[in-house]
Amino acid sequence: MTGRLSRALPGMLCALALVALTGAAAAAAPYRLTRSVPLPGDDGWDYLAFEPQSQRLFIAHGTHVLVVDAASLQVVGQIADTPGVHGIALAPELARGYISAGRSNLIVEFDLKTLARMREIKTTGDNPDAILYEPATERVFTFNGRGRNATAVDARSGAVLATIALEAKPEFAVTDAHGHVYVNLEDRNSIAVIDARTLTVTAVWPIAGCEEPSGLAIDRAGKRLLPVCGNEVMAVVDARSGKLLGRTPIGAGVDAAAYDPRARLAFASCGEGAGVLSIVGLRAAGGPTGSESVPTQHGARTLALDEPHRRLYLVTADFGVAPAPTPEHPHPRPPQLPGTFRLLVVERAAVH
Repeated sequence: MTGRLSRALPGMLCALALVALTGAAAAAAPYRLTRSVPLPGDDGWDYLAFEPQSQRLFIAHGTHVLVVDAASLQVVGQIADTPGVHGIALAPELARGYISAGRSNLIVEFDLKTLARMREIKTTGDNPDAILYEPATERVFTFNGRGRNATAVDARSGAVLATIALEAKPEFAVTDAHGHVYVNLEDRNSIAVIDARTLTVTAVWPIAGCEEPSGLAIDRAGKRLLPVCGNEVMAVVDARSGKLLGRTPIGAGVDAAAYDPRARLAFASCGEGAGVLSIVGLRAAGGPTGSESVPTQHGARTLALDEPHRRLYLVTADFGVAPAPTPEHPHPRPPQLPGTFRLLVVERAAVH
């Protein structure tokens, strides 16, 4: 995850501009912010993951993972001692989950039903960030930010299988569930393709017009990748050839994306300025049809999609005034205000 909250003022102007440009479309958009639910703790946060079978939401929250029941929106458990947690990968067919603990360079495996901790696996690169379970090979991949590589692990045995050099800073990753893994390379404005069976990089595709790709979603049926970029665009990329199929504007401060295949809509959580959820329509084939924006809240930059219920979950908090810049910290982040961490629910409006 990248720290883009430091560019708050320019981001606010860009986000407001996006809302103004698409105001009429946003007013008719089929999604709206419906709930804001307080959550415990004052730590920062990163990725969210939703598990449809159990209807539980997993939230990376500083040194632990919060587990929220989607029906009641209440915290029903936590997985402790995951310092610097970034992401959660879920393997329902194995009844296991996997957490990337960035500060301790660990994968923490847990029981998906009981939430009990099962084992720890050391990564082969520093600061594991995004984490992914690839079901065709039953392998877990961490994408190590400072290590500039990926660690591949056998999900059943916990054995480390390989270190995959990326020679770039990896961000989020997705799989087609047939043995192909795609990961954004933030500092190369590219997507790397990994063969999950041979554990090799088979291609690196530049994304024209996309700067600092962070979040990534996939349209598996349409074989399209949907990277979201720091210069406020979502790109649509052919997952077979790497060909750019189109781009469309989104909000500022994006850090996550999701795709709903039934609605043929892509989502981007954009947390700078007032905060917007950008909604991008996709043609049956090819590129985007355009974008709309739904107001959320400042800081809501990561998300998870509850596809069966057409819900999206985001988290945020309130912030104070950023400290003065220093040579060591030229873009200091504003402090998070205690007691303000919360879950946001964006839902599809009823059609009458």
